[in-house]
Amino acid sequence: MTEAELKAYLSRLYPIENESCEWKEFKSLKHAITGNKGNDVASYVSALANMEGGHLVLGVQDGSLDLIGIQNFHSYTPDNLPPRLLGKCSNLDSEGLKVEAFQTTDSDKIIWIIHVPKHKPRLPVYAHDQAWQRVGDNLVPLRPERRDSILAESITFVDWSSEVIPDATLDDLDEDAIRVAREKFGDKHQKSRFAEGVDDWDDATFLDKAKITINGKITRTALLLLGKQESSHYLLPNPAQITWKLDTEETAYEHFGPPFLLAGTELLQRIRNITYKIFPDNELLATEVRKYETRVILEALHNCIAHQDYVRNERILVTEKTDRLIFDNGGGFFDGKPEDYFTGETTPRRYRNPWLTHAMVSLNMIDTMGHGIHSMILSQRKRYFPLPDYHHSTKDHVSLEIYGQVIDENYTKLLLERSDLDLTTVILLDQVQKHQPITAEAASRLRRDGLIEGRKPNYYVAARIAAATGSEAHYIRHRGLEKAKLKEFVIEHIRKIGPSTRDQLEHLLFPMLPEGLDDAQKRNKVINLLTEMRKDRVVSCRREGNKYFWALTDQPLDK
Repeated sequence: MTEAELKAYLSRLYPIENESCEWKEFKSLKHAITGNKGNDVASYVSALANMEGGHLVLGVQDGSLDLIGIQNFHSYTPDNLPPRLLGKCSNLDSEGLKVEAFQTTDSDKIIWIIHVPKHKPRLPVYAHDQAWQRVGDNLVPLRPERRDSILAESITFVDWSSEVIPDATLDDLDEDAIRVAREKFGDKHQKSRFAEGVDDWDDATFLDKAKITINGKITRTALLLLGKQESSHYLLPNPAQITWKLDTEETAYEHFGPPFLLAGTELLQRIRNITYKIFPDNELLATEVRKYETRVILEALHNCIAHQDYVRNERILVTEKTDRLIFDNGGGFFDGKPEDYFTGETTPRRYRNPWLTHAMVSLNMIDTMGHGIHSMILSQRKRYFPLPDYHHSTKDHVSLEIYGQVIDENYTKLLLERSDLDLTTVILLDQVQKHQPITAEAASRLRRDGLIEGRKPNYYVAARIAAATGSEAHYIRHRGLEKAKLKEFVIEHIRKIGPSTRDQLEHLLFPMLPEGLDDAQKRNKVINLLTEMRKDRVVSCRREGNKYFWALTDQPLDK
């Protein structure tokens, strides 16, 4: 890869520094691997491992991701660094710990990415006899609440969904759910060698083949997907419940219990799904889109069912707001982070509920290749709506927002008119319209392509697009008036009103400045503008009594 290609690659996979990603310059590794505690590679590895694991990018500028390159490797190589880190970081898991090396073909800059696994259950990772954690932009000793959370983790992995319920029988399963399950299983496996014999299987054989029961015994998976509502007591204390909640000018709610295979269809009927018309500027006919696509709703709901942490005894919550649907399930994102799956290139390695997941795959409810989130991304893009958003997820809950309404009309019309935009660019523009942070590198690229304007962190859709979509007023409010125009207003104001204090001029100019600036930033802009006008001998600042007045040059202070 060239330097530009590698920068683009890193920006796409490691776009921002957070608890799972660090960028570090470290041109020399001599004292960088184990040097100053809290500021060396070992400390950062400890901090990443003590959360969900992550990636440490070496040889890039901290804060910008500009490629610097490692220049002094001391005695370290990509092969010997993992075992040497294992010797410096107590409790660090060797499984998944590796170094990935890149060298640019045009500038010969070398970048290393250290992939750090999550800590083992109940075992914080130490460096310099201290466990570390990232808080804000700094590494700090592991916080007591994080330490308690790690120490409370389960050591033995138990698949809750595969547990057999001794007293449950086939009579506890819903006949309609079994019939639908057979249809779904047949659709999924219609090319399999056993496809012709599926209809001849009795229910017990079918359920075993579909990995719903085990040797004819009823599992929790069977009760969740196919169980009768009156048999849900076998799952207590888990409520085995999906709650739909309408949270708009009207309010309503409804609970749905097993069989979850059928609950999705019932829940779909509660969601108000109207049709929108969008009018692109480069076409004469309107484009009609449904507020929500059925496939996206079911994908989001089935993900909640598959990945819910049932041990937490929480219900799955689907909240319908005026402009979006919010899907909440208990338990943090289990393997990596949602953004890893946006482009469809990442495949999950493990599941919280393996037996339930396999059963849902066999019934064609989900896939296990990590394509679900990617397909939702593509669907929302195809409909010109904001992309699925996991921004409000926490380490204990996954919260997915599916938008059914336009946030920024310019973004939507841009997707209508620019079908050539690559997915990475669309994802970045979606972050811009949601006022979420993007890297300096990404902002530079979008600005170079004429897609955004503004200054960090107040980026917005570029003027060319705003003009094309007829939203000049909205654009001007973001961008503010040109400096020359502001000077004209100052001169006209002083000419008509007379010498004015800075407070009076701030009162005049503040509404004309970009609405993304706070008062302090606007005040600095006014000061800079008046200073520039004074240096040009257009105005002067003079004192009368205990007050300072700005007047036109040679204009007397007396009005």
